Amino acid sequence: MADHTHRLGEVMLSYRFMAMEMDGVRDRTDRISNADVFAQGYMVSPTRMRMEMHMLGAMWAPNDRVTLMAMAPWIDNRMRHVTAGGGQFTTRSEGLGDLKLTALLPVRHGPAGEWQINLGIGLPTGSIDAEDGTPASGGANVQLPYPMQLGSGTWDLLLGANWRRLWNDWSAGAQLNAVIRTGENDHDYTLGDRYAGSTWLARRWTPSWSTSLRLAAETWGDIDGADEDLAPMAPMMVPTADPQRRAGSRVDLHVGVNYYRQSAPFRGHRLSLEFGKPVYQHLDGPQLETDWITTAGWQYKY
Repeated sequence: MADHTHRLGEVMLSYRFMAMEMDGVRDRTDRISNADVFAQGYMVSPTRMRMEMHMLGAMWAPNDRVTLMAMAPWIDNRMRHVTAGGGQFTTRSEGLGDLKLTALLPVRHGPAGEWQINLGIGLPTGSIDAEDGTPASGGANVQLPYPMQLGSGTWDLLLGANWRRLWNDWSAGAQLNAVIRTGENDHDYTLGDRYAGSTWLARRWTPSWSTSLRLAAETWGDIDGADEDLAPMAPMMVPTADPQRRAGSRVDLHVGVNYYRQSAPFRGHRLSLEFGKPVYQHLDGPQLETDWITTAGWQYKY
């Protein structure tokens, strides 16, 4: 994401669909059962979550020194649960996530590769008031726990640095990103900061087809403060409502394939698909562990 800049007047439109499947519960590096969750005093254990995101993006270069980027996500979350008494239920939240506005600034271009920095801001357009019914609420809508909310509720700083090099039919790159939360949202809490790093190697096999291999690492912190509206689902009701059980880190391995159209019709269109699985997870749990991640994308530059 945001690994390149454009020249004066160039525009690129994009659409991405991302799906993440989370199945099973982990505490630190250990996979644990629902019975282990109940043994810690919780009345409800999450069992599975599916997150789907549709991301619309646009990039535009007003000059050769800066490229502007805007990204708008639509998020659909579903989480399954089991109660200590054996009952099962599912909650869902859907809507607009946080908009992101970023400036991409090239800082160096030479034989050793291209360097750029990314400076942006995340707008609190995603809801932090998502509600749904639960057995404990008698079916009435109540505030959903933190992982089911659609945004941060705060203005976030988006910082990044990127290196990319191309030679013959090969390319390589590395990227560092940070999301720094600012202030406290309307529910009296602040999500933990997130730090991510990624490095990749790609090979072009024909003028249109290429494949890639990418290693990505991410770490994030606990929540500062607490949402008082979650009192009916106080921390000992379900671990997803505990602000001190949200930190973690993960390393994923991704493989990808890209198709770039070289001739009419549809010249300049690119299709991509990437699939990833975690190779390491350390969660301040009990938390749902990630099972797989897939992203399909379309881009068009003119």
